[in-house]
Amino acid sequence: MTSAAAAPAAGVLPDLTGRRVHVKVPATSANLGPGFDTLGLALARYDELEVSVPDAAGLDIEVHGVGAGEVPLDASHLVVRAIAHTFARAGVELPPLKLVAHNSIPHGRGLGSSGAAIVAGVVAAKGLLEGIVEFDPDELLALATELEGHPDNVAPALFGGLTIAWVTPEGPRHKKLIVHRGVSPLVLVPEHEMSTALARSLQPESVPHEDAVFNVSRSALLIAALIQSPELLLQATEDKLHQHYRAQAMPETDRLIRALRAAGHPAVVSGAGPSILVLASDPSERAEAIRLVEASADTVWQALPLAVDFKGATVQAA
Repeated sequence: MTSAAAAPAAGVLPDLTGRRVHVKVPATSANLGPGFDTLGLALARYDELEVSVPDAAGLDIEVHGVGAGEVPLDASHLVVRAIAHTFARAGVELPPLKLVAHNSIPHGRGLGSSGAAIVAGVVAAKGLLEGIVEFDPDELLALATELEGHPDNVAPALFGGLTIAWVTPEGPRHKKLIVHRGVSPLVLVPEHEMSTALARSLQPESVPHEDAVFNVSRSALLIAALIQSPELLLQATEDKLHQHYRAQAMPETDRLIRALRAAGHPAVVSGAGPSILVLASDPSERAEAIRLVEASADTVWQALPLAVDFKGATVQAA
């Protein structure tokens, strides 16, 4: 972190009373088939929050929409934890907080809801500390990754677009790319959830050499397909590293992906699942995929035709 003026002494509480910020964070889909723990895509479905510093002590949280009545309303709330983490890293004492969240990103469905909450907290803290402590993009990514554990979801949530994320001895890094305008994402969301921890537990510790080579080639092809040649998306989304290992835990997802791909649609598990991401090459192909799901799926799927989000998380004084 770099200071806008003089750096505050550790534990100092600047007078932040009355500061209020509005935060908007997109959903994300990680992996995108072969790009396991590396590639992520920001999608135009958002959680929006207002975070303010009241003149009364304590913590006040309201949650509307997704998660209302389910997520904790105390200091263990993930957004609050991320705010507290960022303030601690900046050496500034956490002030009283009022948080009002309007959530639309499904929880436990592979659309980056936990990453979005973490990013929301980090950028809210950035906004509240404006003029006191400044954060560069690498610092924001590092703060979010410390809480999330890996950068593949938090990078696109922070920066938007298609992101390649990797880790160096100095911390996580990212590269943002602009997706071809023809790419038309479709997210298919089931009624049931999936535990990311369970999904990860199904991964083997090692994979055959030929499978690793296969995914390297498909990951490279996927970048080209997403930014330049959408007609290659079906081949580019093939994967041998993680999806078939996790299929036993989400058989409905596996069956629908197989049906979609057999019909020529580039369908993959979104994140850890159980949602499905279809990377259609144009809006008409996306419409065809929706019709296939409506005609053949044996369980209920919510079809969300979404644009790619190019901005990432935003924070503004409110």
